[in-house]
Amino acid sequence: MTTAAEAPPRAGLLHIGAVCRRLREEFPDVSISKIRYLEDQGLLAPERTQGGYRLFDEDAVERLRTILRMQRDQFLPLRVIRQELASPTAGKQRRRRAAGLAGPEEELEASELVERSGATPQLVRELEEYGLLEARGNGGEKRYAAADAEIGAACAQLAGYGIAPRNLRAFRTAADRQAALLEQLLGPALQSRNPERRQAALEDLRSLAELGQELSQQLFWRALRQLASP
Repeated sequence: MTTAAEAPPRAGLLHIGAVCRRLREEFPDVSISKIRYLEDQGLLAPERTQGGYRLFDEDAVERLRTILRMQRDQFLPLRVIRQELASPTAGKQRRRRAAGLAGPEEELEASELVERSGATPQLVRELEEYGLLEARGNGGEKRYAAADAEIGAACAQLAGYGIAPRNLRAFRTAADRQAALLEQLLGPALQSRNPERRQAALEDLRSLAELGQELSQQLFWRALRQLASP
């Protein structure tokens, strides 16, 4: 006998049990209770039948898949996942940075940097000392690249876990080494007075930057997964 819970959904929509079965090949631990919990946390908003049963369309399933990947691959807490999903530009952030390599960059005063990043003035000074932030000018004339606000924000959050700026120098060193490698490959072309050659080098730099960042991230997650393994 078919129950109301088992009644077939409208075309293109899936009941929660079907969603679980569909995702278990990639996420063996996914369960109905976990999906319900993510809904309770405001990360999912499936449709409802008159009887109150959840119905998921393709967009909802893909959103759930994205959430599960963020948890599994990036170890992101739900609060951060919620912010990422709420931001219309979050998925494009890395590509936008690469695309803006050759363009002018917004500059911030010290007070603006503090406001945007959430870092205290003391933390900003320490981050400068260890090369994580780079100021232009001195005293009240200091200016920072807009990207430094994002760096400062990340460092401020890490400081909340007790990680001091001196312990973050390894990230700066690794970034400098990666940039030096790309400079060896593309430096002459980037300095060329030939517009076409320089433009081609910029395109290569954008592509290499994205690939290099992806490689660094994947190696980092692999190391963390090994660390987290029992």
